[in-house]
Amino acid sequence: MTFYVYMLKSISGNRPKTYVGYTNDLSSRLTKHNNGKGAKSTKGYKWKIIFKKKFISKSKAMSYEYILKNNKIKRKKIIIDNQ
Repeated sequence: MTFYVYMLKSISGNRPKTYVGYTNDLSSRLTKHNNGKGAKSTKGYKWKIIFKKKFISKSKAMSYEYILKNNKIKRKKIIIDNQ
């Protein structure tokens, strides 16, 4: 099974926000986030995917998700590259 680590950027609201997560179904997960059924911190916003990376195991995806969530420099670079 394939897993993805992804980064979302809000396209609604006054202040831009980002969110990092992992999933095995990227399009379904984005739909859930945009319909208010994703993570608690994503409710009330509309989102677009600005980064995705493919993994062959859940554990590798979860490890990378942890790294990306906690590495502000890497996150800022992704944001800048996608403006």
